Amino acid sequence: MSRSQNAFVYLFLLIAQSVAAFLLLWLVFPIFYNLVTNLGQEQDIAPSTQISVIAGAIVLQACYWARLHWVDVKAPFHNIFVAHLLFFVGRLSFLFGGAFFSAIFFRHLPELAVFPPFGQALIKALGVGAVLFGLFCYSLELDRLGKAIEGPPRGSPPD
Repeated sequence: MSRSQNAFVYLFLLIAQSVAAFLLLWLVFPIFYNLVTNLGQEQDIAPSTQISVIAGAIVLQACYWARLHWVDVKAPFHNIFVAHLLFFVGRLSFLFGGAFFSAIFFRHLPELAVFPPFGQALIKALGVGAVLFGLFCYSLELDRLGKAIEGPPRGSPPD
Protein backbone atom coordinates (compact mmCIF):
# COMPACT_ATOMS: atom_id res chain seq x y z
CA MET A 1 0.00 0.00 0.00
CA SER A 2 1.38 3.41 -0.91
CA ARG A 3 2.01 6.03 1.76
CA SER A 4 -1.00 8.13 0.66
CA GLN A 5 -3.30 5.07 0.58
CA ASN A 6 -2.02 4.03 4.01
CA ALA A 7 -2.71 7.53 5.37
CA PHE A 8 -6.23 7.58 3.89
CA VAL A 9 -7.13 4.12 5.24
CA TYR A 10 -5.65 4.95 8.65
CA LEU A 11 -7.60 8.21 8.83
CA PHE A 12 -10.81 6.43 7.82
CA LEU A 13 -10.32 3.71 10.47
CA LEU A 14 -9.40 6.26 13.16
CA ILE A 15 -12.47 8.39 12.38
CA ALA A 16 -14.71 5.29 12.42
CA GLN A 17 -13.24 4.24 15.78
CA SER A 18 -13.66 7.74 17.19
CA VAL A 19 -17.29 7.95 16.05
CA ALA A 20 -18.00 4.48 17.50
CA ALA A 21 -16.34 5.39 20.82
CA PHE A 22 -18.27 8.66 21.00
CA LEU A 23 -21.57 6.94 20.22
CA LEU A 24 -20.85 4.23 22.80
CA LEU A 25 -20.20 6.84 25.46
CA TRP A 26 -23.31 8.75 24.32
CA LEU A 27 -25.45 5.60 24.61
CA VAL A 28 -23.91 4.29 27.82
CA PHE A 29 -23.93 7.54 29.79
CA PRO A 30 -27.74 7.58 30.36
CA ILE A 31 -27.56 3.92 31.42
CA PHE A 32 -24.72 4.75 33.80
CA TYR A 33 -26.62 7.75 35.17
CA ASN A 34 -29.78 5.69 35.77
CA LEU A 35 -27.74 2.93 37.39
CA VAL A 36 -26.09 5.33 39.82
CA THR A 37 -29.18 7.43 40.61
CA ASN A 38 -31.57 4.47 40.96
CA LEU A 39 -29.54 2.03 43.01
CA GLY A 40 -31.36 -1.18 43.75
CA GLN A 41 -33.69 -0.95 40.76
CA GLU A 42 -33.37 -3.16 37.74
CA GLN A 43 -32.47 -1.19 34.64
CA ASP A 44 -34.68 -1.69 31.62
CA ILE A 45 -32.58 -1.01 28.52
CA ALA A 46 -34.39 -0.84 25.19
CA PRO A 47 -33.44 -3.57 22.71
CA SER A 48 -32.53 -0.90 20.15
CA THR A 49 -30.05 0.59 22.62
CA GLN A 50 -28.60 -2.84 23.38
CA ILE A 51 -28.17 -3.54 19.66
CA SER A 52 -26.59 -0.11 19.11
CA VAL A 53 -24.12 -0.68 21.95
CA ILE A 54 -23.16 -4.11 20.58
CA ALA A 55 -22.80 -2.66 17.07
CA GLY A 56 -20.57 0.12 18.41
CA ALA A 57 -18.36 -2.40 20.19
CA ILE A 58 -18.11 -4.48 16.99
CA VAL A 59 -17.16 -1.42 14.92
CA LEU A 60 -14.49 -0.49 17.47
CA GLN A 61 -13.03 -3.99 17.35
CA ALA A 62 -13.23 -4.37 13.57
CA CYS A 63 -11.49 -1.04 12.92
CA TYR A 64 -8.83 -1.65 15.56
CA TRP A 65 -7.87 -5.14 14.39
CA ALA A 66 -8.00 -4.15 10.71
CA ARG A 67 -5.64 -1.26 11.40
CA LEU A 68 -3.36 -3.42 13.53
CA HIS A 69 -3.02 -6.09 10.84
CA TRP A 70 -2.98 -4.06 7.62
CA VAL A 71 -2.23 -0.38 8.20
CA ASP A 72 0.95 1.19 9.55
CA VAL A 73 0.84 4.13 11.94
CA LYS A 74 2.76 6.97 10.31
CA ALA A 75 3.00 10.36 11.93
CA PRO A 76 1.67 13.13 9.69
CA PHE A 77 3.78 15.59 11.75
CA HIS A 78 5.68 15.73 15.05
CA ASN A 79 4.33 17.78 17.93
CA ILE A 80 4.75 16.93 21.60
CA PHE A 81 1.65 18.90 22.65
CA VAL A 82 -0.65 17.13 20.16
CA ALA A 83 0.85 13.82 21.25
CA HIS A 84 0.02 14.59 24.88
CA LEU A 85 -3.54 15.55 23.91
CA LEU A 86 -3.92 12.15 22.19
CA PHE A 87 -2.56 10.36 25.26
CA PHE A 88 -5.02 12.30 27.43
CA VAL A 89 -8.05 11.59 25.22
CA GLY A 90 -7.09 7.90 25.03
CA ARG A 91 -6.93 7.55 28.79
CA LEU A 92 -10.05 9.65 29.27
CA SER A 93 -12.06 7.40 26.95
CA PHE A 94 -11.00 4.34 28.92
CA LEU A 95 -11.64 6.13 32.22
CA PHE A 96 -15.33 6.47 31.33
CA GLY A 97 -15.52 2.78 30.46
CA GLY A 98 -13.80 1.88 33.71
CA ALA A 99 -16.18 4.05 35.73
CA PHE A 100 -19.17 2.36 34.08
CA PHE A 101 -17.74 -1.08 34.77
CA SER A 102 -17.01 -0.13 38.39
CA ALA A 103 -20.56 1.12 38.93
CA ILE A 104 -21.99 -2.13 37.53
CA PHE A 105 -19.58 -4.29 39.51
CA PHE A 106 -20.06 -2.57 42.86
CA ARG A 107 -23.80 -2.19 42.29
CA HIS A 108 -24.27 -5.93 41.70
CA LEU A 109 -21.55 -7.34 43.96
CA PRO A 110 -23.81 -7.41 47.06
CA GLU A 111 -26.46 -9.34 45.07
CA LEU A 112 -24.29 -12.33 44.20
CA ALA A 113 -26.55 -14.47 46.40
CA VAL A 114 -29.41 -13.80 43.97
CA PHE A 115 -27.39 -14.13 40.78
CA PRO A 116 -29.48 -14.13 37.56
CA PRO A 117 -29.65 -17.30 35.46
CA PHE A 118 -26.22 -18.27 34.10
CA GLY A 119 -27.05 -17.57 30.44
CA GLN A 120 -28.42 -14.12 31.18
CA ALA A 121 -25.46 -13.25 33.41
CA LEU A 122 -23.01 -14.48 30.78
CA ILE A 123 -24.60 -12.42 28.00
CA LYS A 124 -24.60 -9.29 30.14
CA ALA A 125 -20.99 -9.85 31.22
CA LEU A 126 -19.88 -10.42 27.62
CA GLY A 127 -21.64 -7.24 26.51
CA VAL A 128 -20.04 -5.11 29.21
CA GLY A 129 -16.68 -6.78 28.56
CA ALA A 130 -16.94 -6.13 24.81
CA VAL A 131 -17.62 -2.44 25.37
CA LEU A 132 -14.83 -2.12 27.92
CA PHE A 133 -12.36 -4.00 25.69
CA GLY A 134 -13.37 -1.88 22.69
CA LEU A 135 -12.67 1.32 24.61
CA PHE A 136 -9.36 -0.15 25.79
CA CYS A 137 -8.34 -0.91 22.19
CA TYR A 138 -9.36 2.61 21.16
CA SER A 139 -7.18 4.06 23.91
CA LEU A 140 -4.28 1.90 22.66
CA GLU A 141 -4.83 3.24 19.14
CA LEU A 142 -4.67 6.83 20.35
CA ASP A 143 -1.50 5.97 22.32
CA ARG A 144 0.14 4.53 19.19
CA LEU A 145 -0.73 7.62 17.18
CA GLY A 146 0.44 9.84 20.02
CA LYS A 147 3.78 8.01 20.21
CA ALA A 148 4.24 8.38 16.45
CA ILE A 149 3.42 12.11 16.60
CA GLU A 150 5.59 12.60 19.67
CA GLY A 151 8.57 11.63 17.52
CA PRO A 152 11.79 9.88 18.43
CA PRO A 153 13.40 10.62 21.81
CA ARG A 154 15.97 13.40 21.80
CA GLY A 155 19.39 12.29 20.73
CA SER A 156 18.17 9.25 18.78
CA PRO A 157 18.64 9.09 15.02
CA PRO A 158 15.56 9.86 12.86
CA ASP A 159 13.67 7.05 11.11
